Order: sequence, then structure tokens, then C-alpha cells
Amino acid sequence: MREAAPLTLRPRVSSIGTRLALAIALILSGGGVMVTFAALAYGRDAAHEAFDRLLVGAANQIAAAIRIQDGTVIVDIPVPAFELMALAPEDRVAWRVVGPDGATLTGYDEVARPPRAEADTVFYNGEFRGERARYVSVRRRFAERAFSGTIDVIIGHTMRARDALAWDITSKALLVLGVAGVLMVGLAIFAIRSALRPLRRIEDALSRRDPRDLTPLKVDLPRETAIIVTAINRFMARLDDQVRGMRSLIADASHQVRTPVAALRALAELAAEEEDPEKMRAVVARIRDRAVGLSRLTNQLLNHALIIHRAEAEPTGLTDLRTVAIRTAEESDHDLFSSGADLALDLPEDPVWVQGDALSLTEACKNLVNNAFRHGILPVTLRVSAAAPGTATIGVRDRGAGPPEDHWRDAGARFSRAAGVTPDGAGLGLAIVHAVARAHSGRLAFARGAEGGFEAALVLPAVPGPPEAGA
Repeated sequence: MREAAPLTLRPRVSSIGTRLALAIALILSGGGVMVTFAALAYGRDAAHEAFDRLLVGAANQIAAAIRIQDGTVIVDIPVPAFELMALAPEDRVAWRVVGPDGATLTGYDEVARPPRAEADTVFYNGEFRGERARYVSVRRRFAERAFSGTIDVIIGHTMRARDALAWDITSKALLVLGVAGVLMVGLAIFAIRSALRPLRRIEDALSRRDPRDLTPLKVDLPRETAIIVTAINRFMARLDDQVRGMRSLIADASHQVRTPVAALRALAELAAEEEDPEKMRAVVARIRDRAVGLSRLTNQLLNHALIIHRAEAEPTGLTDLRTVAIRTAEESDHDLFSSGADLALDLPEDPVWVQGDALSLTEACKNLVNNAFRHGILPVTLRVSAAAPGTATIGVRDRGAGPPEDHWRDAGARFSRAAGVTPDGAGLGLAIVHAVARAHSGRLAFARGAEGGFEAALVLPAVPGPPEAGA
């Protein structure tokens, strides 16, 4: 048969670094486009402002040189005016001086007059011999005996120098923008790598760790990434509990089941060799007792594993402890009850609510009941109460003295002295109860009554019941 190819898991989403890089690239691109348009607008406005000053300066010099002699307008164009316009050597210069009647006093007739305006100085765009041009119109008023009216001085030039200056300003601004963009990209890459370095530190700590090491990670991290390590540590703690539970189950099964199985085998071999019917019946009775004990031990081992599993995997819900008590009474091992002995129930009239898993609580109570019948003194009572504020109690009381008080502390340990260890596995009963109590944020409590007797109980946090229950 052909071997199956190894399963390779590919990430379905890009890395954080890639996503950050794309986001920063989009931001920089958008900012670059906006700054480019701003640079173009700034270069154009700056070029217009610079050359408009040349135009208005030349126009004012020409207007200042106009004089009236014997009612005739005399225009002497000063040389400095054209020297100003010579600052744009590649452009063509056009001018026109217009009298009050609209006639051209000097200059080019093809130069268009500005749109009608009240201002004395007007800038406008036009054409001159097929090229775009920029003009300024300066108005000078005369009020003399021989001449009265306004004279418009129009001067302009083509826009080659303006466009060249605008592009020069824009290109320099874009060069600065490009250098700044490269620096920002470099800083962004450095910032991304620095920000993601703690994640690499977590990866290194996990990759160097032994697979069997489930102790908490200890890595110096910033506050924003420390929550990841906290979540990993919580997960590893739960995983460690599961692994320890499995190891405990394996250790308990290998240690505790071996002896009863060996005893059953020895008794079976003895029964096979026995010929006396009376002795044969005695051996069979012992085999039955051993089988019952082995069955009870196996059930307790499996129940212990089930309780640990459900504590992590099963969701909890509102549970009435009275229902748990009734279910316990129905499902308890009645073979333990002596003839004429029953399990008494002491239940309140009102519900006693807790947040928990009904199956786990029932298993815990069944173990308390079994321990009481096997190690206590009749009568046995299963009691539910909510005496203390905020607490709910479900416990089993009998007339026996119970274990010594110095054994109560370790009563929840597997096969402890307080659990009454016997060959049939009673040593796991209180360990199951203790595991259920811890899973429900409660505790396993022991008490002796004022009039004698012993009680083992689960003390759990009480919670409010559903609204319909109160109604």
C-alpha cells in the first residue's frame, strides 16, 4: 500500500507582519497621493505668485510712464519694465495700452482685454499666438482739462517659465516626500519587527520546551502580549490537570486492580481443585465477594476519571440539590443496604439552587451514601439545606463516630486513611467527592453532631433560582 502523504496545515490568513505592512503601505500611499496633489497645487500657486509680481511690476512701470501732452496720450515704455520680463527668457512678452475709447495706443491688438471688472488691477489667463498666456491689466485714471478718462495697461507673457518653475518646486517637494517616505517605511518595518519580537520570544520558549513540561511559561513581555502567555499558561494548566488525571487513572488501575484480579485467579484455581461441595460453595462465595468488590473498584476508577473529564468539558447549569438527592436515593447501590434499612431523605420545601453538573453531584452523593452504609452506623440520612447565607449543603449523616479529626485534612486524597481503604475500593469515594467539590468551587466538609453521629457534606455556593421558580 502506498503511504499517505503527511498532513500539512497551511495558514488560511496572512501573518500579522504582512497585514500591518499592507495597512501601513495603504496609509502611506494614500498620504503620498494627497501630498503629491498638494505639492502640485503649491508649486503652481508659488510660480503664479512669483511671475504675477513681475507682471504687475512691469505694468505699473509702464502705467507710471504714461503722460498727457496737449491732450495727447504719450506712452514711453521704460526699459526696466522689459528687463523684469526678461527674467523669463523662454517666454514671449505681449503688451497693449488701451485708451478710453478702446483703441490701441501701442502694443499688440490681438491681446485680449480682461473681463469687465471694477478693480484697477486684474489678473487673467488667455492666449498669445497659440500659446497659453498670463496677463495683468492695470488701470490709470486721468482727469485733466485736455484729457479725461482711463487708460488700461495690459502686459503678459506665455507660461513656459511658470510651468518650469512649478514643476521644479513640485519635483523638489516630491523628492523630499520620497526620502521621507523611504525613512517612514524603514521606521515602520523596524517598528513592526520590534512589536512582533515578543511573539518570536514566545515561539522560542515553546520550541525549546520539553513536550512533557506543562509548567507555566516565564517570559518577559510587554503588557499587550503578556495576555497571550497568560492564556497559554491557563490552557497548559488545564491540560496538565487532564494529563495528571489520566496518569492517576492509569496508576490507580494498574496498582489497585492487580491485587483483586490476582485474588480472583487464585480463588478460581482453588475452586477448580476443590472436590468438597461445602468448601466449593465457600470458595464460590468468596469469588462472588471479590468480583463485587472489583466491580465497585472499577466503577469508582471510571467515575473518578469521568468526574475529572466533565469538570473541564461539560457546561454547568442551574441545579436543584433536592433533585440531586432524590436521584442519589434512586441510583445508590441497594446491595449495601441491610435488611429493613433505607436511606432517609431530609429535604426542604423550597428549591436549593446551585450552578453545577447534576451528574457529577449525583456521583459524589452516591459515594457519600455508600461510605456511610459501609462504614457508618444506621440510620443514614441524606440531607439538603441552605442554612448559611450564600451556601448550599448536601450531606450524608449516620450514627457512627466517623474517622478521627486528624484524618479529615487528607480525606480527599486517593486511598487516604480517612476514606476507609478496603480491598473493594472504598478509598476512592471521598476522592471523587473532593474532585466534584473543587470543580464546583465548593469544599468537602465533616462535622460531628451535638448528640453524636457523623456527617460528610458538600458545601457549595448557592445561586438565585430562575424567575419562574420564585413565582
